[in-house]
Amino acid sequence: MTSFLNSALWSIPALPLAGAFVLLLLGRRSDSWGHLLGCATAIASFVVCAVMFAGLLGLDSNARLAQQTVFAWVPVGELQVDLGLRLDALSICFVLLITGVGTLIHLYSIGYMAHDPERRKFFAYLNLFLAAMLVLVLADNFLVLYLGWEGVGLASYLLIGFWQYKPTAATAAKKAFVVNRVGDMGLLIALMIMFATFGSLDYDTVFVAVPAATEATVTAIGLCLLLAACAKSAQLPLQSWLGDAMEGPTPVSALIHAATMVTAGVYLVVRANAIFDAAPAARLAVVVVGAATLLFGA
Repeated sequence: MTSFLNSALWSIPALPLAGAFVLLLLGRRSDSWGHLLGCATAIASFVVCAVMFAGLLGLDSNARLAQQTVFAWVPVGELQVDLGLRLDALSICFVLLITGVGTLIHLYSIGYMAHDPERRKFFAYLNLFLAAMLVLVLADNFLVLYLGWEGVGLASYLLIGFWQYKPTAATAAKKAFVVNRVGDMGLLIALMIMFATFGSLDYDTVFVAVPAATEATVTAIGLCLLLAACAKSAQLPLQSWLGDAMEGPTPVSALIHAATMVTAGVYLVVRANAIFDAAPAARLAVVVVGAATLLFGA
């Protein structure tokens, strides 16, 4: 089972990504069955996740970890980054949420979008969103996480503005894209500080080296990560895009607001818990932002 966990990780994001690729490549030729392929890839990804979840439960609690290096992605000087995937207790929770709820939304969309002439394209975008979110939560380093982070931003822009012939939908998509770019700059700056300070973007290397860094450096990284989380999870002061995102089809609202995109910021903060543990000021900022958003939303 351990060998299966380590060798089949790539298939979780690859299945919906392949569905999106096929549907976008074939275009109108897949109109009659594109929605079925979109649902099939989402269901298959969920089944693989469920099998892996069962496999992890069968291991000792200290050994519930699966890792796979897909290929060497950025071999540039001192910056050596693999496209690696990591399945542990944290990521499996988000993977099951994304694929489980995402599959239900795919199935609901069959009927909801039945009379839309671009239904095939809609399912391609749903698959693309699913794949990007899975890359984000399965990444084993911050650069691969950033890849999924940007993929989610692109897919959300395409989905929110799916009915782009409506001026309000086109404006809402642009608003979401621009606001999220602000947060993305925070994540990018955090990655730059990490590499300059620790010489690596790998989770394990960074988290082990955090106690040796100055509090100012760790605080700066934590605040930049919080800025990124504020945009993706629609926290103050970067919450303005979320209400307008309702301009997309209803399944998009369910996917973005309830199931996946708004949990990306939560995942980022929890994954980087070692950084926030070492930065009391950044940790306080997380509490203040969360409480202020809660009151504002109420």
